[in-house]
Amino acid sequence: MAMMAKMRDLAPAFIITVGVLFVLFMVISDSNVLEAFGGRTNNIASINGTDISYQDFMAYIDRARENQKAQTGQDVDEENMEQFRDQVWDAVITQTLTEQTLKKLGITVSDEEIRDVILGENPPEFLKRNFIDSTGNFNREFFEQALFDPRNKEALLQAEEAVRQSLLSQKLEHTLYATINVSEAEIKQRFIDQNIKMTADWVIVDVNSIADSTVDFTDSELSKYYKENPDKFTIDAQRKLKYLNFKLAPSRKDSNAVLQNLQNVMERLKSDTSDFKSYVDIYSETPYSRDTVSIEALPVSVEIVNASSGKIIGPVTTPQGYGIYKLIGTSPSTEVLVKASHVLIQSTGDDAKDLAEANQIYDELTKGANFATIAKQKSKDPGSAANGGDLGWFAKGRMVKEFEDACFNGPVSVVQKPVKTTYGYHIIKVVDKINKKFVVEKITNSVKYSATTRDEIFNQATDFSFLAAKNGFEKEAELGKYQVNESTPFNKDVYAVPGIGYNKGLVEFAFDNGLNTVSSVYKTTNGYTVVLVSEIINAGVKPFEEVKTEVENLVKREKKFEKASVIAKNIKAKVGSNLSKAKDVYAFARYDTSANFTTAGSVPKLGVEYSVSSAAYEQKLNSISDPVRGLRGYYLIRTLSRNEFDNNTFTMQRNSLRDNLYQEKKSSYYQQWIANLKETANIRDNRHLFFGR
Repeated sequence: MAMMAKMRDLAPAFIITVGVLFVLFMVISDSNVLEAFGGRTNNIASINGTDISYQDFMAYIDRARENQKAQTGQDVDEENMEQFRDQVWDAVITQTLTEQTLKKLGITVSDEEIRDVILGENPPEFLKRNFIDSTGNFNREFFEQALFDPRNKEALLQAEEAVRQSLLSQKLEHTLYATINVSEAEIKQRFIDQNIKMTADWVIVDVNSIADSTVDFTDSELSKYYKENPDKFTIDAQRKLKYLNFKLAPSRKDSNAVLQNLQNVMERLKSDTSDFKSYVDIYSETPYSRDTVSIEALPVSVEIVNASSGKIIGPVTTPQGYGIYKLIGTSPSTEVLVKASHVLIQSTGDDAKDLAEANQIYDELTKGANFATIAKQKSKDPGSAANGGDLGWFAKGRMVKEFEDACFNGPVSVVQKPVKTTYGYHIIKVVDKINKKFVVEKITNSVKYSATTRDEIFNQATDFSFLAAKNGFEKEAELGKYQVNESTPFNKDVYAVPGIGYNKGLVEFAFDNGLNTVSSVYKTTNGYTVVLVSEIINAGVKPFEEVKTEVENLVKREKKFEKASVIAKNIKAKVGSNLSKAKDVYAFARYDTSANFTTAGSVPKLGVEYSVSSAAYEQKLNSISDPVRGLRGYYLIRTLSRNEFDNNTFTMQRNSLRDNLYQEKKSSYYQQWIANLKETANIRDNRHLFFGR
């Protein structure tokens, strides 16, 4: 009875387990929802005529999110949701195309086959694992009781569907992989690649060592090369887009809302005797902590240096938004920090003139001129000039030596005589010095765009799209004083549009529409984007005049290879059996030895050079090869040692080598099969209509 009670308790877990596994094998139901009169389609996609409704897709996303939470314990955050939807989208396409292929091939699974798997001697692991007893054995009796318990009907249906999809996958694999074959020659070559080690010395005549001035060519040679090698000058179909980005950023209202909220918190803190931590727990985006920090680690706006313990400061601006800080106390520090301001007279090359100008400003300041005003007017350091010359707090090692020495050795609140550095002359005023750290607690709130701001930006983009399609993209951009950018050319295989970022939908729009077509609004990384197809580049061979310089370089390189071959033959003829004498024949020849490499291609001191490793394997020991063409020039190779082919070892490894090769081919074949299905499929993607926001 206790075991049966446990089985009942396990029923929900049983259902969840099956549900999670089933996510990978979901069957997307057909959507027959018709478009409303004059309204937009309810279908988020059409894949070879199979409609995927918005509801279907959202259900798929929800299940995928549940699957991720079950596996990782974490949900998908909003920042990663777009990428997550793209991953689900890819899974939907793959699943739908696979189902269509199964139907086309007539591959089915009967109820009897499913029953045989579930009730067979070895049920699927995802079903068995909930029925392992304390001894580690599978308890079939309780397994079957749970299967036939009416309360588990829904879980059983899900389990049957999971098994059905698994069997369908197996049958499809058998069909797809029926033509895959691993030959004996392939097995033998893999053994050689892994086991036959060689050592060889070699000489390379690098084509880059041959001067351009020694190479001549005619226009007819260029024309001939161009005609005989069209594949080197082909171009895929490409597109260019002009685009306008409406950046998603917090508005002044969003910023003021956060500030107002913290001002209200500050008012409560003045009269409330509650622990500051309780306010952190309620109002702060970052968890409570008590930190001992340097003054330079605090926001510039926190005036804490002369504050007394217990002082609450804020709201103050922070790099992310606003914050409230409470000073608990201070602790001594071995590190001294200074706060300084300066006026920079930038070096012009005329030192006397620069010094005279610096002294004039110094005189003005010592006679009572306002330092901040003078810095704003005359300092050539744009970063600090806008702040009245204020450089903030800094420790040693942050500034050039002359400037640093003046700051750390100079008196506080005294304008110093001009100090020369590589930047020019500086008039420095040390504002303060400290050698302590601050113990603080804080409430932080970042400023984020609100739903209202997001909608306003989206509506702004939508209005522009409508007007641009009606009146002209450039004209509307000019009227709205928007900055129009243009992408570089891109082909259909890319996932990110240059300048815009990751968005496959925009790529598809560019290739599905004609010149000067204006898009609707697309959600992109930084906000909302509206594009115009600005250029259509058709596939084909580039005109000769357009690639003439490229042809010249290729012909020149080929002629250098020809010269390198002649030089290598000359070296072989003159050095006898001693390749180390190659430099006596050709001063730019390079001689070296590489040890313990195989035919897999990577050769020590050379990198990947298949021609060298292959030649070293074929070459008779201790004899010099004929010139061998490599990636960088021509080689002469002498194989010094090479393992013998061990038939006994080969026999022992043969089966595992064959299995590994077969698995590699299977993986490669499946990926290529899926890629081909997607490439030839007729897919209409309407996601941007539903996920614009």
